[in-house]
Amino acid sequence: MHMHVQKERKLVELWLTRTEKNDAAFQETLKPIYQQYKAQNYLIAVFLSGESDLYQQTRDLLLYNRRRLAEQEVQARKDTAASMPT
Repeated sequence: MHMHVQKERKLVELWLTRTEKNDAAFQETLKPIYQQYKAQNYLIAVFLSGESDLYQQTRDLLLYNRRRLAEQEVQARKDTAASMPT
């Protein structure tokens, strides 16, 4: 587990490995941490390791976003052209 506390933002990030994510006994050890920071009005974010290939998933997301942005730009040009008087 990796724990990152951002005092200025009142945020606690907990990064769990696959093993920790699936270990019920380990999950129980986190409860005192949750209680401690909740009492101080911190937001606690828990990040769980996934099963998918991070590189592939990130690549796919970036490609999707690039394609979507291009589609939006084309649509904006069409809308602008359609609104101009002929």
